[in-house]
Amino acid sequence: MSVRLIESTPSAYGYPLLIKNLLKTPRVYSPDREIIFQDKSRYDYRTLYRRICRLAHVLDRAGVKQGETVAVMEYDSHRYLESFFAIPMMGSVIHTVNIRRSPESLVYTLNHAESAVIIANIEFLALLESIQDRLTHLKKIILIDGEAETATTSLEVVGTYEDLLADSPADFRFEDFSEDAVAATFYAVGSGRAPKGVCFSHRQLVMHTYSILACLCAYRFQPMADSGDVYMPLTPMFHVNAWGLVHLFTHLGAKQVYPGRSDPETILDLVQAEGVTFSHCDPSLIHTLINCPRIKEVDLSGWKVIVGGAPLSPDLCRSALELGINICSVYGMAETGPMLTAAALKPHMADWSLARQADVRTRTGLPAPLVHLEVVDVLGDPLPHDGKSIGEVVVRAPWLTRGYTGNPEESEKLWRGGWLHTGDIGYIDEEEYLHLTDRTEDAIKTGGEWIPSMELEDIICEHEAVGEAAVTRVPDEKYGEKPLALVVLKPGFEGKVDEETIRRFCKEYVRKGVLPKHGVPERIAIVDAIPRTSVGKISRRQLRQQNKPFDLNREPGSSD
Repeated sequence: MSVRLIESTPSAYGYPLLIKNLLKTPRVYSPDREIIFQDKSRYDYRTLYRRICRLAHVLDRAGVKQGETVAVMEYDSHRYLESFFAIPMMGSVIHTVNIRRSPESLVYTLNHAESAVIIANIEFLALLESIQDRLTHLKKIILIDGEAETATTSLEVVGTYEDLLADSPADFRFEDFSEDAVAATFYAVGSGRAPKGVCFSHRQLVMHTYSILACLCAYRFQPMADSGDVYMPLTPMFHVNAWGLVHLFTHLGAKQVYPGRSDPETILDLVQAEGVTFSHCDPSLIHTLINCPRIKEVDLSGWKVIVGGAPLSPDLCRSALELGINICSVYGMAETGPMLTAAALKPHMADWSLARQADVRTRTGLPAPLVHLEVVDVLGDPLPHDGKSIGEVVVRAPWLTRGYTGNPEESEKLWRGGWLHTGDIGYIDEEEYLHLTDRTEDAIKTGGEWIPSMELEDIICEHEAVGEAAVTRVPDEKYGEKPLALVVLKPGFEGKVDEETIRRFCKEYVRKGVLPKHGVPERIAIVDAIPRTSVGKISRRQLRQQNKPFDLNREPGSSD
């Protein structure tokens, strides 16, 4: 006997899960809450909806059709927020462009996404002019006024954003359509290969929103979020759907603050002036903020920050906690929309010491509701949740990307066996927290033993003088591979700590049985900065490329 399907009256309304429906609640519950951009713009949720309608009219007059792609090249702002809603709500696709990528990468992603219209900050005008002859689908530009002066251009500019909105009606009829319609696309960068297009439907983004709402708002874990929070993103909004938190906090009707192109002092000033209580960023920004002199003048006791994109070290976590920041790690990836886990404290952990809490807050985390996460062996069989059985992390959830655009071979590899393969390795402990130990491509095999690079980085960061550390592998004739470490010292320790000091510190962990003897780096370099990607992660690819020979004099920088 097969399952019995529900009977539906022909006149019953199906209520598709569309992004437009996330806007209904704040317009009822908190229409007077503010959306703020630096010190330049301040308006309420009623105005937000009217501006979204106006933007839809602008795009409609520019010839944008359902299913067409509209790219956005902008800093974190209220205009980006409006684009996150207006573009998919009219049935088109928002392409959130990584504005830090090389011109070659921009050409590839804009063409591959078939971006017909670009909403661009004026600061990117010269860049777009330099590549316009290679853009095969571009038709028109909508220009966002910035700090740069308006210049003449050979590109077809429809007009400036604010002028176009002011000349458009304040209402728009957003029709229903399939919840499986593509809403958003962006590009994940692989190891040396062309960027891979990742798409998400309306249904997937709404499901992701409700899962993280349950994860961050429903359980008495720490940190928690609710509609009374003041939200300010510190991760670039082009990065993986702004982590889905723009959708969440808009749906909650929370006050929102957008910093634009900012520096640490500006961020701290906004936290203080606007009472910011919830943000998300990568560990390098937390490190920068903690070492900013201005931080001593700001009360951060009400600020909750979730950290992702790279591991949060226990030392950095403790430093943030000591400043009153309620901090924890979260985990996800481009293909997962992104959030999968959060290293929130369970209620019985609330009274633990900061050092003991930091051990939990820096784990990879507990799976969010509706996330089915396992660690599997080489045969694909699930391993026990015993805190020691290491394997690859695989996952299922309702919002995971269904594949890479136009890339069936990589899509099948991603989804082999019916599970999304993250490429991360780790284990699950007895309390169901996931612990990542490495990427499958980054683990170091030396002397017949696996040395997870991230675990070695955490050990090095335990030294009082170390602010950041990055570990990669280098060839070794005797052991096959050996770890090499780059170390950034905290302010005030320059010239006081050398390579041998760090090596002796690592050897203590060998004596404790935590680290195999082959895991002590033979070579440790004290550097000013660690190479990072355009979204703030340690650039493992750049580290590996510099291995043969490793050039410690090369200027650290970002890579795609």
